[in-house]
Amino acid sequence: MSWDPLQYARFAGQRLRPALDLIARIGLDAPQTIVDLGCGTGNVTRILHSRWPDAQITGVDSSREMLAEAKETGIVWEQSDLSAWDPKRKFDLIYSNATLHWLPDHLELFVRLARKIAAGGALAVQMPRNFGAPSHTLIHELALSAQWRDALAPLVRPQPVLEPAAYYDLLAPLASTLDIWETEYLQVLEGENPVAEWTKGTWLAPLLTELGPRSGSFEAGYRRLVAAAYPRQSDGKTLFPFRRLFIVAGF
Repeated sequence: MSWDPLQYARFAGQRLRPALDLIARIGLDAPQTIVDLGCGTGNVTRILHSRWPDAQITGVDSSREMLAEAKETGIVWEQSDLSAWDPKRKFDLIYSNATLHWLPDHLELFVRLARKIAAGGALAVQMPRNFGAPSHTLIHELALSAQWRDALAPLVRPQPVLEPAAYYDLLAPLASTLDIWETEYLQVLEGENPVAEWTKGTWLAPLLTELGPRSGSFEAGYRRLVAAAYPRQSDGKTLFPFRRLFIVAGF
């Protein structure tokens, strides 16, 4: 699929907040080597660089379109398939914000990443866990309807992120410390049908890419459904509760 950096950036402030919350819980004083997996346009990578200016920082993403917007000097930018990313070196910090849930078997990747952490280092991950909300269930229901299932059924992943306890069971035998928590943000959005605009930049995007010229009809159907599920408040704004899962593992 092709990522649209402008569509994704429409809600830059709301998307940035969990990234900052994750950074705030990383208890490393002076990591020397840092990698940002799924760095996108590099907004968070630059914040990592600001917090640890003496570290060697690499931003890795699979999207050429996203990396084209990442132009900060002092950071190494690398295009790579994250599911196959397997560097020979170890890092003091592997950081990943809202990325690993895109990979079909990210549990295996978690184990591989844990083995790439240097002694005294950390793995810090944030993933959305909002897939039971109407914003996402309506995508799945529409994709599996008679009109669309032949084209879209293979792309439907109703629960790509597991319960928090599953990640504890996976990482506890490997890590020396483990901090796992969830936060539900009540996002106050503005504009016309903003929840549809939000998902268009993320979970809806691969389905629209797959449909090609037919994507407009699918999107229009979804927009009608999601507008009814998230009506405007009396002040014209839309409330969008959004749950996220955070993991910081020390090694």
